[in-house]
Amino acid sequence: MKKAGILNRHLAGALAELGHGHEVLVCDAGMPIPDGPRVVDLAFRAGVPSFAEVLDGLLAELVVEGATAARELVGAHRTLLEDRFPGLTLVPHERLKEMSARARLIVRTGEASPYANVLLRCGVFF
Repeated sequence: MKKAGILNRHLAGALAELGHGHEVLVCDAGMPIPDGPRVVDLAFRAGVPSFAEVLDGLLAELVVEGATAARELVGAHRTLLEDRFPGLTLVPHERLKEMSARARLIVRTGEASPYANVLLRCGVFF
């Protein structure tokens, strides 16, 4: 059994299949999930796991070259994203929902905060 990193076998497998330019949506429990992309639902109950916990776990595993979030996002989650992604792109929430349809992977958290969603664009490690 793995002793470190991501233990969820569905998520670990999905991350291993990602390539340069693929997109991953990390979303709250209320984000509409489009048909098509692979979905790994980590939501256990409201707030568990949190958006921040899932995001930090993914960032330990992925190279990210860009991120897009909803312009409407405020407070601690906005600060979190701006700290982790200095070049964060902000778009209207409706646009982010449209963009999520092209994600290769959607990771649903238990977060129950409005607009706690981010679309990550994968980079390469070399």
